[in-house]
Amino acid sequence: MDRVVQTAVLVLNQNYEPLNVCNARRAFVLVDRGKAEVLEHKDDSFIITPTRPFCVPSVIRLVYLIRRPRPQRKLTRRELFQRDNYTCQYCGKLTRDLTIDHVVPRFRGGPHTWDNLVSACKACNHRKAARTPEEARMKLKAPPTMPSASGYYVVAQHIALRYEWHKFIPEWELDRLLGPCTPWSEDFSERR
Repeated sequence: MDRVVQTAVLVLNQNYEPLNVCNARRAFVLVDRGKAEVLEHKDDSFIITPTRPFCVPSVIRLVYLIRRPRPQRKLTRRELFQRDNYTCQYCGKLTRDLTIDHVVPRFRGGPHTWDNLVSACKACNHRKAARTPEEARMKLKAPPTMPSASGYYVVAQHIALRYEWHKFIPEWELDRLLGPCTPWSEDFSERR
């Protein structure tokens, strides 16, 4: 029972834009209080109450439009490597074995932000050491920037396992969320 109420549920805004991912217990409360309607049920799961069983919702839509700011991407290793397409930003090598490099070293006041971090292979990171790219006579392939995040960013980590959510995500965005193709994925050689 406890595992069932922790199931992820997609919450759509009134205009069908993904707003959040919550657990089934929270979704059930929103539906029960009239704040949301169920669009999709999880076929094999039920919440059993003293009076009757209820199908666990998989996708709900809020009755009222919620205005919210656009989501910001979190600064993590995975997000950084995805931004740089798993490529060393100094030599252009496509690899899974990457490190994070501070363009301006931290001990020189370089911040730990999107604009100062790049993906680097171990050889390039070692060669650059605690210097700036100019001092190491190395050139960046592209200047580091903060990647934009669409409204669908909130569902990105869940979308690959939730096929019933796919019809609520535009096809072009779904392709972007399920990609990019990485060097260790099966169809990498076909896309390169």
